[in-house]
Amino acid sequence: MKNPYEIIVQPHITEKSVELSYGDPKIRDEAELVRKYTFIVQHTANKIEIKKAIEAIYNDGRQKDDSIVVTSVRTMTVLGKKRRRSQKSAGYEPDRKKAIVTLKKGQLLEDYGV
Repeated sequence: MKNPYEIIVQPHITEKSVELSYGDPKIRDEAELVRKYTFIVQHTANKIEIKKAIEAIYNDGRQKDDSIVVTSVRTMTVLGKKRRRSQKSAGYEPDRKKAIVTLKKGQLLEDYGV
């Protein structure tokens, strides 16, 4: 089995991803909020490995009844943009794979990236 810290490279912090992590602003009850978190993951990781890695990382040291439960994982491959490296040659940024992880209602990750 792969190391969970090798599968999850880093959290992906943008304005849109932080807004997703707050949940739907129309829902006032904290127990009903569904939160989504975005991570940069390894290219070869699949959805099952990503789910197990997130649960392993964030459930370390927690009680069984207080554990984080991932309900769904959505993945996408983002192709690298073309960039100028010098006057004559152009290069590309590296490709990356993102995963949007949805948690069970009412759960949140306290130490997500910030």
